[in-house]
Amino acid sequence: MNRIAKVSLKILKWAGISILSLIVICFLARWIGQRVNKITPKGGINKSMYVDINGSKQWINIYGQNKDNPVLLYLHGGPGSATSLYDYAFTRKWSDVYTVVTWDQRGCGKSYEKSHPETITAEIMLQDGKAMTEFLRDYLQVEKITLLGHSWGSYFGANLALAHPDYYDAFIGTGQFIDWNENEDRLYEAALTWSENDPEGREMVDKWTRSRETKDADLLSRLLLRNSIMERYGYGMMKDGMDYNIYTTVFFNPYYSLKDILVSMKEETAAFVPYSVFVTSDGFKEMSLLGRYDYTMPFFNINGDLDYQTNYSLACEYFEQVNAPKKQLFVMKDATHGLLESRSEEFSGYLHQIAGL
Repeated sequence: MNRIAKVSLKILKWAGISILSLIVICFLARWIGQRVNKITPKGGINKSMYVDINGSKQWINIYGQNKDNPVLLYLHGGPGSATSLYDYAFTRKWSDVYTVVTWDQRGCGKSYEKSHPETITAEIMLQDGKAMTEFLRDYLQVEKITLLGHSWGSYFGANLALAHPDYYDAFIGTGQFIDWNENEDRLYEAALTWSENDPEGREMVDKWTRSRETKDADLLSRLLLRNSIMERYGYGMMKDGMDYNIYTTVFFNPYYSLKDILVSMKEETAAFVPYSVFVTSDGFKEMSLLGRYDYTMPFFNINGDLDYQTNYSLACEYFEQVNAPKKQLFVMKDATHGLLESRSEEFSGYLHQIAGL
């Protein structure tokens, strides 16, 4: 073997050793990070489980620093967009004043079952919400629960609060969604103004309009197009980015194995399919909050004033009509729809104010 070949083999050997060492270090770092994140606070709780909800196995995590704190059920958005892959990064910021329950709703996130295709209807979702609430009341030995819903979760949560007022001690909506048709009409009017002197942008708006009217594109394509329009003019959901590192958050997630992470990425679109049918259904539109203003529990909103994903002005108008024992609107200035993730510290501050009221 000549000298060049020997040198090449030596380089390959050390490169292999370096790569192997790096992999070992990464796995060791992940193992340590997960163990740290799995620690149960002294006097608190950190427990994950699957709950049988109306014939479907649905995943929850319960995390809090003090078991005596009030229980808060966090309802993620979408519908069908579970956040369990990363939401501990911001929900734990509330855990000193609430025992926080994060829930992957039927057919998404860790509640996704490939062998069990889901049918999603308004009735099923409301039954699930009621059943999950009843489980938590019994499991955590509390009479009432605070509801916090983001986006679809705010729509879902408001419907639960109106249907089962005896189960909840407060409703908190963020990125508050009110009504599908009115929401889309207001976004369209805003998009016409934004694109007035922008031919390329106006072409995007026209294409989105045609797809709405003729249904010549599937829901996912239409949503991607409308989101692109908002992003073009500075109103995108994550215009301010995230105030935590998504990659390290996912990597050190204490509830996801590497297999879970890969499966969640692979099955994300498949999990969305039944929800796309639901969103275009009459049942989804019949959940509209318009004309339904009477709440028997305190009603709170934390909304971004640049939110067009769920229209801010429509949410404000609804809030003015709400009748509740107590109500308060918190406005996050220059914030869009992703306020939970882009400005989680500020959001947590408002939530702490609500907990103290």
